[in-house]
Formats: sequence, C-alpha cells, structure tokens
Amino acid sequence: MISSNDPIADMLTRIRNALLARKSEVVVPRSKIKVEVARILKEEGFIEDYSVGEETPVPLITIKLKYYGSRRERRPVITNLQRVSKPGRRIYRKRTELPIVLSGTGIAIVTTPKGVMTAQQARKEGLGGEVLCYVW
Repeated sequence: MISSNDPIADMLTRIRNALLARKSEVVVPRSKIKVEVARILKEEGFIEDYSVGEETPVPLITIKLKYYGSRRERRPVITNLQRVSKPGRRIYRKRTELPIVLSGTGIAIVTTPKGVMTAQQARKEGLGGEVLCYVW
C-alpha cells in the first residue's frame, strides 16, 4: 500500500474507480475518520455495507458497493464523490453556511466537534465544521 498525503481523497478515488470498473467491493486502509465516512455512506444508503478488519501490518476497511437496475443495466447508486476540504486548503463552514448538495439529493459529510456527520445532521444540532466531501 502506498501512503497518501490525503487519505480521504484516496478513499474517495478508490470508491470512484471501483464503481467505474463495476466492482462489488473495494478495500481501503483503515483510519477512524474513514470508518466514520463509511458509516455515513451506509446510513444514507450509498453503499450496501462495510466491514472493519484487524489485519496486520495495515488494518483494512472493506466497502460493499451498491448498484440498482437489472444485471446488464445496473448503475451505481453513487453518481459522484467530490473532495472539498484538502490538507492544503481546509474549508470550514458555520451552521448557517453548510451546503445543500443537489437540492438535497446528495449529502455533504462534515467533521464537527461532536464527530463526523452529514451537513443536515450538523444543521439540526446547530454545529458547523470542516466540509470533507460531497456525495451524490
């Protein structure tokens, strides 16, 4: 495994590439924030499931991708993933400035003082934070 300066962008790219190749699952190195991003993707219905392994030397997350349609015409549930805040340029937003992605059909994943959540959940709890990515 190659280490990355931006592990979340690496995770999103791996998911994007696996969807383009019509893979059923993708494996990414584990970190706490990646597990939280996978949890949100599952809760919001963008992936079927994920499992966290305890492999050595690098623990892994296996993400089971979700598709719809018949076998020959199946389409990925995730249309696109976009990294927003990057290590070189962090993007923070107040509760009132949190984005609504594609009129609510997509989600923005945000890190807040109370953990990683969607922008919609953060607005309900009155929290702002760093906008990690958009998923639609």
